[in-house]
Amino acid sequence: MVAEDVEQPARPAKGDKKKGSLWRELPIMIVVALGLALLIKTFIVQAFYIPSGSMENTLLINDRVLVNKLVYRVRDIERGDVVVFSGVDSWKEEVDFEEPSNPVSGVFNWIGSVFGLVPTEKDFIKRVIGVPGDKVKCCDGKDRITVNGIPLNEESYLYPGNKPSTTPFEITVPPGRLWVMGDHRGVSADSRVHQGDPGGGAIPISQVIGRAFVIVWPFSHASTIPIPDTFSQPALNAAGAIGSEAPILLGFAGAVPLVRWRRRRLLRRG
Repeated sequence: MVAEDVEQPARPAKGDKKKGSLWRELPIMIVVALGLALLIKTFIVQAFYIPSGSMENTLLINDRVLVNKLVYRVRDIERGDVVVFSGVDSWKEEVDFEEPSNPVSGVFNWIGSVFGLVPTEKDFIKRVIGVPGDKVKCCDGKDRITVNGIPLNEESYLYPGNKPSTTPFEITVPPGRLWVMGDHRGVSADSRVHQGDPGGGAIPISQVIGRAFVIVWPFSHASTIPIPDTFSQPALNAAGAIGSEAPILLGFAGAVPLVRWRRRRLLRRG
């Protein structure tokens, strides 16, 4: 007897299985990636796109920077920090943005903002010049901005050919606020042009998103963003500490003679 050939069912090739599995998993991978990116953006590090020349030559148009959103949980904002902050309902943007024309464009615009591919409408980036309690003034006899009477040497970051400021100002930075300026003073719409706003142009610390610490794109311009040496002057920091803690120091100064007077009275009674 001759055995008949039994037709075997066709089996998909291993390569086809892998392709089918990949296509099924791709949407999940995309959702997970976006979810992780959103968590990182919200709590740890966020990428930002630089749309204007207000921070040139430190930051150039189309640069992408990473902003540390945790750093100010472990230390205070310092003079010289480059910070990103929200200007919603207060500052007008320095460049015009077109609203997305439809919901699909809006989704892509949001994704682009998460990864720092497109600018955000109401976020600004400037350098901190004065912290709460600082007396910031323009200018001294040599056209230098002073902080607590100490002149700043801004040559290392000021845009070539710019004066520190052509707009005179003098402010004692209120509690909970910062005096901020762009490095390209000739085009930066910074604290100087908001002197009529609440806080005299100083921005609320509560609006600060984080500190820009590194340029990641383009690679030819990639670098860290350190605090310039001029803000490390001991005299400036000492003056700032005295200025910001003046009420406490005055309280101690008044308390000492009062305690001594009371001690003398007790000794006399004894």
